[in-house]
Amino acid sequence: MADAAYRAVFLRIHPTGKMVLSLTTEADGHEPEYAELVARALGVLPLDVKVVPADTDRFGVGHGYNTAASGGTASAIISATDKILDKARLLAGADLHAPADSLTWKDGEFVAAGGETRTIADIAMYSYGSGELPPGVEGGLDAQTVYRD
Repeated sequence: MADAAYRAVFLRIHPTGKMVLSLTTEADGHEPEYAELVARALGVLPLDVKVVPADTDRFGVGHGYNTAASGGTASAIISATDKILDKARLLAGADLHAPADSLTWKDGEFVAAGGETRTIADIAMYSYGSGELPPGVEGGLDAQTVYRD
């Protein structure tokens, strides 16, 4: 039954700050809106977000994913960006030598009490090896949300 199958979104931020949003679903004409969702959430330009519908390179073929257009895609994207921001906050705290919970997210940057800032691009570069990672945090900056609607 196709309605019972799961769908997924996967968001990867490369060390350059450019992003790839992979979808299990086929193109539905909303890809520019999906890029805009990511851009607004993470403080980047929509042109920095590449949306790849039906990304079989990421998800493979024949794993039971529902590839039909989905009304839940936007919510899944927001869930993935929230996961990215949670991890990015930890990484920004490590990079800024500040408690992660003391940072504020404003206008696409994490801001420390002293005014120092880190963008998502800064944090992505840091996460891929330019800085020491917090205990228990893996390198890289990506997130996946698996959902059903």
